[in-house]
Amino acid sequence: MSDTATTPTNATFDQFGLHADILKAIAEQGYTTPTPIQAEAIPVVLGGRDVMGAAQTGTGKTASFSLPIIQRLLPLANTSASPARHPVRALILTPTRELADQVAANVQSYAKHTALRSAVVFGGVDMNPQSAELRRGVEILIATPGRLLDHVQQKTANLGQVQILVLDEADRMLDMGFLPDLQRILNLLPSERQTLLFSATFSPEIKKLASTYLRNPQTIEVARSNSTATNVTQIVYEVAEGDKTGAVVQLIRERSLKQVIVFCNSKIGASRLARQLERDGVVATAIHGDRTQSERMQALDAFKRGEIEALVATDVAARGLDIAELPAVINFDLPFNAEDYVHRIGRTGRAGASGDALSLFSPNERKQLADIEKLIKRPLDVQRLTVDVPVRHHHDERGSRRDRDDRGSRRRTTGAHERTSHGSHHRQQPVDDFFFKPYEPSPSAATRREEAPAAPQKPASKQPLAALLGGFGMPRKTTSSN
Repeated sequence: MSDTATTPTNATFDQFGLHADILKAIAEQGYTTPTPIQAEAIPVVLGGRDVMGAAQTGTGKTASFSLPIIQRLLPLANTSASPARHPVRALILTPTRELADQVAANVQSYAKHTALRSAVVFGGVDMNPQSAELRRGVEILIATPGRLLDHVQQKTANLGQVQILVLDEADRMLDMGFLPDLQRILNLLPSERQTLLFSATFSPEIKKLASTYLRNPQTIEVARSNSTATNVTQIVYEVAEGDKTGAVVQLIRERSLKQVIVFCNSKIGASRLARQLERDGVVATAIHGDRTQSERMQALDAFKRGEIEALVATDVAARGLDIAELPAVINFDLPFNAEDYVHRIGRTGRAGASGDALSLFSPNERKQLADIEKLIKRPLDVQRLTVDVPVRHHHDERGSRRDRDDRGSRRRTTGAHERTSHGSHHRQQPVDDFFFKPYEPSPSAATRREEAPAAPQKPASKQPLAALLGGFGMPRKTTSSN
């Protein structure tokens, strides 16, 4: 059985009984009033009870579990240099590297005035610096499941003293196939622990996971499950598939967007769109799973500094990106998984700010649109968009092979008669029809072949085959007797 919390009114961080060092860090971050999920979750986590927390992305879930964790571990904080005095006491699992890095940055900010140590480990980077930091000892460990198991296997991480476990964006971890890794990790933890499960959506799989590993959790929902933020304006533009790139350029220019995340469904599509935007004057870069972790972090840092206008991303970036006052996101492709739509548009309108979620819809995406409307339980505003921004099309040496094959076949079938200049500045040179005719031998060549004398034939060998092989026919050397 699980209880549902009620929302306290006019709550402040001072009312939670947090330590002065934590309150000082919160004030330095510029936070004065807790969000609804923080107001409800912090007292429950401080009480030591298991929690199932559901809230819209960008409403402050990270602080709702990291602040009470720091408060609960403060009595065990110490300044000893011995690693044995700093075991892993709190474990926070996240599905993506970006989210792990973001959570770690928040935890470090909230605990910077305390003696608690924190560290983050994720894949895609060298393990040695992570191993060195873990050997020195940390109380709060933020990790992705795969890299954490690597450290466990290398015996650089010991989970035997974990008191608090957090599964952040648990539904995403299940979608990414982390359930076997989660089960292995959970088997390494003490049975007596506090487990906190936070997610933007509650799917049947999440509820099954909670019933297995949580003990009498308290359910905290500050908004209807799978709903979207009311401060995000959602508009769907119906355009032809071939006009989507021009539509993105047009929306960026008409709305004067200096920062926007554009979501694509594939890594190849994200890279191609970023190159096309660059050619049309939009400073853009792509971020997806094929890029190294250092490249992804550099792209994110440049985007946060305002050096990049459009960050073209796959759903790997739909979780964990926390850009202050991001004005808009654009769905170049409607996601195949309707829940990803909720997480994508959650990148804007964070912390109470307003934002725009703009989606491009082509006729072949009707099923995705219907699934999204079914999930959020309301129809979306669909408008027609006339694309009038000229988009320059350049030949791309890394372009689609299909496009190259189609262009080659058209060149072969058009023939010389269709090669006209149409009054262009670069007039094409005339092509001789000789090069399009099948090969025919010239009369002179045929006459020369007929008049050419036949090649002399070699006389047949008069020696038997065996003689050629040395079997017989060679005179034997005889010796004369004295």
